[in-house]
Amino acid sequence: MTIVRRRLLLAAPLGFLLHSCANTPPPAASAQDADATLRQVDLATGAGKVKSIAFIATGSGGSVGQAFAPGQAWPTMNYSRLARRMDYDKGAIAEDYVRTRSEPTGGGMLPLMGQGESRAAGFALGDHAWNAGPNNSAVPSPTGLDARLVDLWTSPHGVLHAARRWGARAGTAQDNGQAFTTLSFAVPGHLEATAWIDAQGLVARVDARMPHPVLGDTEVITRYLHWSEVGAGVRFPMRIRQTQGGFDALDVSVHSVELNPVVDLVVLENVRQFKERVHAEQAADGVWFITEGSHNSVLIEMSDHLMLVESPVNDARAQAVLAEARRLAPGKPVRYVVGTHHHFDHAGGLRAAAAEGATLVTSAMARPYYERIFANPNRIQPDRLAQSGKTATIIGVGGKQVFSDGRRSVEVHEMQGSVHSQGLLIVYLPAERLLVQADSYTPGLYTNPAPGLVNANNQNLVDNIDRLALKVDRILPLHGRISPMAEFLGTIGRRP
Repeated sequence: MTIVRRRLLLAAPLGFLLHSCANTPPPAASAQDADATLRQVDLATGAGKVKSIAFIATGSGGSVGQAFAPGQAWPTMNYSRLARRMDYDKGAIAEDYVRTRSEPTGGGMLPLMGQGESRAAGFALGDHAWNAGPNNSAVPSPTGLDARLVDLWTSPHGVLHAARRWGARAGTAQDNGQAFTTLSFAVPGHLEATAWIDAQGLVARVDARMPHPVLGDTEVITRYLHWSEVGAGVRFPMRIRQTQGGFDALDVSVHSVELNPVVDLVVLENVRQFKERVHAEQAADGVWFITEGSHNSVLIEMSDHLMLVESPVNDARAQAVLAEARRLAPGKPVRYVVGTHHHFDHAGGLRAAAAEGATLVTSAMARPYYERIFANPNRIQPDRLAQSGKTATIIGVGGKQVFSDGRRSVEVHEMQGSVHSQGLLIVYLPAERLLVQADSYTPGLYTNPAPGLVNANNQNLVDNIDRLALKVDRILPLHGRISPMAEFLGTIGRRP
């Protein structure tokens, strides 16, 4: 195997090409045309010599799906390390990274600005995806699969292996007066892609679409710059830039490349057999705390219907939670589903809830965002909403809204001053003195970021509880376990 390391002095970032015909299907062409193009690209890049590859890069990226405001760009992060290993014969990809925030607002599993770094690793092999857990465990990550397959099969050499494997069609296209040959293919159920080949036979960019539980079919555009020799007859781009959903997701410089490394991944049984499980804990009469996943939900029984707080992650999680709701309160429909905020991990099951006929309750500022993105098709991997043919019904809460059946009142409040998300909603049950909240407080997580420093999200939750004069005994967090209010107050050094 060959390892090449190089340092680059790059000019100022290049602007993305705004005018393109990437979304115009290429004209039909013969298999011979595609084969001829692939031979040309093989000669220019050495892709035929690359069965697997690894690279290490640094730079910046976007925390995809974690925008501070609905429809805003992804919050920027710094990568002090981004490493990928890919095996094209096995259909395998492994990624590990170290990253920190570079702006103070927005979501994501990252410590707050200036309070540390996040280290993580993710993997995909075939139709399975997982993340590295504690003590070398594997945590199933079904929502990560399609994005990782995009990274694998639109990578500089992977796109050419994919074009051969899935029978690419050749075509032509122009961008800003420059002519390109294109190769278009689909990985059934996972992605569609078009590689743009320049006059030198190099992959200039790849336009892909993948299914997404919030956005529907989502555009991913990756550009490859500064191709350099990294081995005998093998070239690799030293700069990689990518957008997802129209916003910057990656801009890194490659510092080392390893040709044909061993990528030895094994799908463990818990990943292979994964299915969503739910457990309902009664928090009060007619109130259930639904757990057993990465995200919790809260079910509230009203006189003739049900109200669900949070339908997270994806269709599978949503359907498991909705099935549990029907079991807990037979004969009562889920009439309302409160989505606490627009971050993808929390909003991923809202489309499925809308398909079941539930009215979605979001913040007023998020309502037009949801109306727009829920109108997107999900053609590559049709989800429950696409299959139902329904249009989501959405209520926007600005400030406060009370839902009551004459027996029980449920208050939905919009938080003020959060650094995590604008339009963040909390749900309060005054009779039961229960508060449902997401991401402002997760028991045991980042409770002491530094000596004497209070977590800004924790403080903001207390400030809003005080502002609204809420009398809270227990917090039902949408990550983690039920927490007494006294325990929460202790995290900020305040007595009950």
